[in-house]
Amino acid sequence: MTHPLRFGIWASVHGPRAAHQDPEEPYDASWERNRDLVLAAEALGFDSTLIAQHTINPHQEDLDQLEAWSAAAALAALTSRIEIITAIKPYLFHPVVLAKMALGIENISRGRFAINLVNAWNRPELERAGIGFAEHDERYAYGREWISVVSRLLQGERLTHKGRYFDVQDYALRPKDLYRARPRIYVGGESEPARALVADRGDVWFINGQPIADVAALINDVASRPRSGAAPLRFGLSAFVVARPTAAEADHAHLRLLRLAEKDAPMKVIQKQNTDPKVVMMQTMQKGARVGSNGGTAAGLVGSYDEMADRIVDFHRTGIELFMLQFQPFDAEMRRFADEIIPRVRQRQAVRHPAGLRAG
Repeated sequence: MTHPLRFGIWASVHGPRAAHQDPEEPYDASWERNRDLVLAAEALGFDSTLIAQHTINPHQEDLDQLEAWSAAAALAALTSRIEIITAIKPYLFHPVVLAKMALGIENISRGRFAINLVNAWNRPELERAGIGFAEHDERYAYGREWISVVSRLLQGERLTHKGRYFDVQDYALRPKDLYRARPRIYVGGESEPARALVADRGDVWFINGQPIADVAALINDVASRPRSGAAPLRFGLSAFVVARPTAAEADHAHLRLLRLAEKDAPMKVIQKQNTDPKVVMMQTMQKGARVGSNGGTAAGLVGSYDEMADRIVDFHRTGIELFMLQFQPFDAEMRRFADEIIPRVRQRQAVRHPAGLRAG
């Protein structure tokens, strides 16, 4: 079963996603900037926002970095419809504390909050804090036990758990979720431990931007795995969008961003040095010229308005239900997408499915 198609935006928690030296997109990771973008996205009809979590900027440590969870709580109070997905690195918060925070934001938002479990790739923010940066598979083992504690507490369970990493005795959180069984759990990562984790514990798998054939293969692999819950796994895709009236204009705009991104080469060297080489996301991002994070334009959302609509519909057929999108300059291109691409997608869906598929 394919779920209704949804569109979301990456919050600008650490500035531009494509190039940091773009005169059309001055660096701004402030609360005010992110608040205004998310409120605009909600008004334009976008369904979700993803707030990445970093304690220090992953590109350059002297650049500003918005704190994710306090921002999520504020956005929960200011918005009325958009889903607020906030990333979490398990080593930074004890699962009991994090579950309590998540339930608080879930109640502030009246049932619109979600967790994005990310098992960390940036060494300095953990090592310099004295937490330590465990080996790749060890991080996933920790994350698996961590999310099992969090998810049960989110469901209102009175929990006693003794495992390798956590010893929780007779613990229950109140008030529990007032709007549903628990907040939705998104999981990122494409390594074998990540796939096993999302199949067992996740509600939605976030896939990094890449060609549709590769995405289809990933979906087929993970969808075939056994799950602990009854609900089928759902799928989201990260992508950077460059859309114009014609393909030639889109290619020109993409080339402009590629050339600007070349100026960020020193940042990318530092980022590579700070990254666990076993992280599949970083391996994927080395393939070919592209802009944007988490795969960026590798998803192929560069082209004319009609081409973009067709490609999105094709991705939806493979099982992608949520597109988590990046733009630059963000505000103008987000509005372009809402004005030009979303109506074309809905029109194509209405033709193919007369009953209508609406965002949900």
